[in-house]
Amino acid sequence: MSPVSSTLLWDVHRLPRADGRVFLVTGGNAGIGYFVAEQLSATGATVVLGSRNPAKAGAATASIRARVPGARVRAVRLDLADLSSLETVVESLEVERLDAVVHNAGVALDEPPRRRTGDGHELMFGTNHLGHFALTRWLMPLLSAAPAARVVTMGSFAAKSERLDLDDLQSRKDYRPKRTYGRSKLAQMCFGVELDRRLHAVGSTVASVVVHPGGALDSLTPSRPPVHVRTVGARLSAAPAALFVQGKHAGAWPAVRAVLDPAVRGGQLWGPRVFRLRGEPRREPVWNHLADSSVAARLWDASCDLTGVDPGTVLR
Repeated sequence: MSPVSSTLLWDVHRLPRADGRVFLVTGGNAGIGYFVAEQLSATGATVVLGSRNPAKAGAATASIRARVPGARVRAVRLDLADLSSLETVVESLEVERLDAVVHNAGVALDEPPRRRTGDGHELMFGTNHLGHFALTRWLMPLLSAAPAARVVTMGSFAAKSERLDLDDLQSRKDYRPKRTYGRSKLAQMCFGVELDRRLHAVGSTVASVVVHPGGALDSLTPSRPPVHVRTVGARLSAAPAALFVQGKHAGAWPAVRAVLDPAVRGGQLWGPRVFRLRGEPRREPVWNHLADSSVAARLWDASCDLTGVDPGTVLR
């Protein structure tokens, strides 16, 4: 099936069945991650929400069950800022294989001061990138046990204008929250592309795909109380923005397609169709700075040093 015909046939409101498959969504209790989990649950798959807040995870699973009859959804406690806990988290999944993981969870800070994880890493870089980097290492045996598993990395359009400072990955010299966030997402996306390059090199059946949600606003997102409540005032005030951006339910579409569509291939980048900010998901050219393999290799080596683990040791 060609990418063009696949685009024409894909319907975000009529997803293919995925009975018997198991998907993990990090940060599946809120925001875009919640809608990724809700939409995947409607396919008949088992969906596991990774969340550091058990109460919020419980509310999210209850909301999904209320909207998706017979949903197979559950939660595990997952704190990406605590690297030493991640191996145990993977064991707690209690599954023999994993058909996909959506690396979605993240931290975004709008103002100083610079904060650190318990491991001493800058909070956004440590959570958004290093946490998912280390988690991938522990998940890889489960992903390799599936016939054609996928690692789907949720990037951000904020990363398009950023460049990594390989000599200051943790923003110790010049901390600006919005820039640090964009760079943490860029690091995630670089890792996603590099991971696929390494998987392909060893003939692995696992593929790594990078996606971004475009512009996704709470004010354009349908209510899912108590997970998300949109007021009438917020809906009306955001109406003009709907010409250019979208809600988080639509921001989930590229990730959902990357999990489910057999025409999606490793190493690809998927985002919204209209101005790369809104609309149905489509493949787009990989950004030039994401394709720089020398930068990605240096980031990989630095990430191994900072986390103490190397996903490359278990790739197959």
